[in-house]
Amino acid sequence: MNTTEKDSTMTSIAFYHTLDEERPFAEQWATDHNVRVECFPFELHDDTLDAVQGFDGISYKQRCAPSDDPDFYRRLRAYGIRQIALRSAGYDTINLNAAHANGLRITNVPSYSPTAVAELTLTHIMQLIRHVPQFDSRMRRHDFSIQGLMSPEISELTIGIIGVGRIGSTVARIFHSLGATVIGNDITENHNLDTILTWTSRDNLLATADVVTLHTWLDDTTRHLIDKHSLSLMKPTAYLANLSRGAVVDTQALIDALQNHRIAGAAIDVLENEAAVFGNRLSDDKPVPHNAYNTLRTLPNAIITPHVAFFTDHAVRNMVQQSLNDALTIITGGTSPHEIQPER
Repeated sequence: MNTTEKDSTMTSIAFYHTLDEERPFAEQWATDHNVRVECFPFELHDDTLDAVQGFDGISYKQRCAPSDDPDFYRRLRAYGIRQIALRSAGYDTINLNAAHANGLRITNVPSYSPTAVAELTLTHIMQLIRHVPQFDSRMRRHDFSIQGLMSPEISELTIGIIGVGRIGSTVARIFHSLGATVIGNDITENHNLDTILTWTSRDNLLATADVVTLHTWLDDTTRHLIDKHSLSLMKPTAYLANLSRGAVVDTQALIDALQNHRIAGAAIDVLENEAAVFGNRLSDDKPVPHNAYNTLRTLPNAIITPHVAFFTDHAVRNMVQQSLNDALTIITGGTSPHEIQPER
């Protein structure tokens, strides 16, 4: 479906993997900027790449790489494409070196709404510390007893934040305002936050915090940042929340820690290899094709949501509009502050 009448003289952008909630924002942007934006329901992959023929640019959002073949980027260049605008903060789905080798400029949306992610972080952590999954499990069995599930209050807790950027600092402010002690770890310490948190080493944070919450990028330095060793440093009464990227956590190590009660619980909005399930509507009469998910969902001390921390009206609008702004800027010869430089 075209958001404007097709016109070969009009700048055009292929808008891949369009959610129903994104379409009105894309259509309004197209009208405001006199640009043709065509909303495709499918993802950008080798078998859908030909759909980009005749377009000047690309916007996409998806949770797996469009292709494992470096030739994919050469084919895009051959179609006249010079940029890819991601509608997300993460850009690990892109082979940056292959893209740049073929003259493709990559942009992301680094700050669509820190509040959106921070609010779901608060929601998940509150469910963990107030034992909501356990109470829900009991009530499904008509067991309305409360014994054994008394909770601490937030003011008693130490919240440890790994990755204190836009989202992590918003999480810090929320928990500080609720009376928690907040500690943080990042490769760069923002001392403007010194009044609300204390900086510490990662190992000390893991050993000290009652809740460890992750808000870091995914790259070679953060892949499996939380592994068996990291989990062994946490207190058995502590909780882990991951609302960053799935592969920041070694999923099997987390499952082992939860099953063996080496930590008290976990809240997960992202999961390794999540593209097989998250974002899809699967048949309810067939097994879910993700073994780790199937195990986690049976555990009484785990909370899972399907990568929805970003999914608020404010955040979705910002993701759509910023992505399209960047695409148009680069198509028309400009530069964007959101360009991602190639890996060295």
